[in-house]
Amino acid sequence: MTQASTSILGLDIGKVRIGVAKAYWPFGIPAPLTVLNNDHNLVDALKRLIAEENVAFMVAGCPRSLHGNKTAQTAFTLDLVDQLRRTLPVQIKLQDEAATSIKAEAELKAKGRPFSKSDIDSLSAVYILEDFLSEHRRGKS
Repeated sequence: MTQASTSILGLDIGKVRIGVAKAYWPFGIPAPLTVLNNDHNLVDALKRLIAEENVAFMVAGCPRSLHGNKTAQTAFTLDLVDQLRRTLPVQIKLQDEAATSIKAEAELKAKGRPFSKSDIDSLSAVYILEDFLSEHRRGKS
C-alpha cells in the first residue's frame, strides 16, 4: 500500500444518515463519496468502504453548540464512534465540526439547484475532512 493510494474517510454522523467524504492521505482534496443509513447495516457498509477505498483511518465530525459546549448530538456521536472503534479495523479520529451542516446548506443553496439532506450530509463530511487536513498540514494533528 503506497501512501499516494491510501485514503481517509470523513464522517458527518447523524441519527438517520452518515455523510461520507474521501481524500487521499495526506495531500488529497476531499470529495463527497456517499451517504449511509445509520442503521443495523452501518458497520458492514463501513467495512466494505474501508476495503474498497483502501482506507488508512477515518475522521468523524464531533458536534458542539455554537458556544463550544457538548450537546445531545455530541453524546450520540461519541457513543457511536466508541462502538465503531470496537468493531472497525481502522482508527477513528475526531474533528470539530462547527457549523459544517449550516455551511454546506448555504453553499448548496447558493448554487441555485435542488438538493437533498443527503447532499448536505456528504458536503458536511467534505468540510470535516478539509478542516482535519488543514490542521494536519499546520502541524496540529
